[in-house]
Amino acid sequence: MFTPSMFKSKHKIPQGNAWRWISSVTGKSSTAGVMVNRDTAFAQSAVQACVTLLAESVAQLPCELYRRGKNGQRERATDHPLYDLIHSQPNKKDTIFEYNEQKQGFLGVEGNSYSLIERDGKGYVTELIPVNPKKIQVLKSPDGLPFYNLLEHNEIVPMHMVHHVKAFSFDGYVGVSPIQTNADVIGLGIAVDQHASQVFANGTTMSGVIERPSDVKPIESQEKVDAILNKWREKHSGIRNAFSVALLQEGMTYKQLAMDNEKAQLLESRQYGVIEVCRLYKVPPHMIQSLDKATFSNIEHQGLQFVIYTLLPWLKRHEAAMMRDLLLPSERKDLYIEFNVSGLLRGDQKARYESYAIGRQWGWLSVNDIRRMENLTPIPGGDTYLTPLNMVDTSTLTGIEKATPSQLKEIETILCRN
Repeated sequence: MFTPSMFKSKHKIPQGNAWRWISSVTGKSSTAGVMVNRDTAFAQSAVQACVTLLAESVAQLPCELYRRGKNGQRERATDHPLYDLIHSQPNKKDTIFEYNEQKQGFLGVEGNSYSLIERDGKGYVTELIPVNPKKIQVLKSPDGLPFYNLLEHNEIVPMHMVHHVKAFSFDGYVGVSPIQTNADVIGLGIAVDQHASQVFANGTTMSGVIERPSDVKPIESQEKVDAILNKWREKHSGIRNAFSVALLQEGMTYKQLAMDNEKAQLLESRQYGVIEVCRLYKVPPHMIQSLDKATFSNIEHQGLQFVIYTLLPWLKRHEAAMMRDLLLPSERKDLYIEFNVSGLLRGDQKARYESYAIGRQWGWLSVNDIRRMENLTPIPGGDTYLTPLNMVDTSTLTGIEKATPSQLKEIETILCRN
């Protein structure tokens, strides 16, 4: 495990302008007048739902280390020291689900994810220790390579000791935080929620009023008014008294009050804020329980779009960063890291079986290929590929078999004349 003493011999923070800071972590005030930082943004249910959806989606996928074989085949490199680390146990404390969930969570909030790398004497990675992005700052060295300042230890470590995954970046050294770059969008949602809370906390909203004519003598005491209202609630409020009939005396009338336009627009503003956050993270609204525009005909396609256009770019960032940081340069030609998303891309059972049948009949899927996609064990003889008998290579044909349909028709006419 990492301890402060491990960094005593590392580079001290240099003086002068040869090195320069790249990153900083601060909050930002939005035009709505509220401060937007990690804590205030994550208190927004839409932000939390989008960030945790992406984090859990990445964490649930198996991450595999593959070895390239002959003829384009591949096999799991289970004998490599890195396999267990990225597949099941990245360090002594975290499971692989917890580790990948935290990595993606930091990316969704801070735009960067950092892990300290511990290696053995041969250079193989033995442990990955996640670090809060607020506790690391990135330095650009004179030769253009990034170095990382561990703020708690006031020490600098080189890039081969840090596994860094970054979101979209303007400078190539640090990723930009979605929260900081879109503070106005999130700040407006926070301001609307705060306004709504004040409306419900301090506002007065009545379902209706009972009016008495102005020429009728007023009720003598407040106790009698309260008694009338209590009796009214007892007789006519609640679901059990729905559609009951009331009898009013002394010229009284009951007027029902509807929600005014200001409050109706307030609800629309809150829904608009949810859509804006979904747009920020490229998440279909139905995936965070906003089902207003979802239908049974489009929800499956939106799910596929989420995998292809939202989830896959994040997975490619993780894969490329792991290839760079965790594999030795000499291994990258033969080994590669990949998340398995086949389970998310599968349709319903009927559609899957129909596609398997087409692949099997046309010869590009074997029985064992299909069983592997369904997480079933291979069977003896299941690696055989079929070939349709009504389709052959034209170069193998000789004589009349090479004739075109028009030529065959002409030959048939000549034969009939004879």
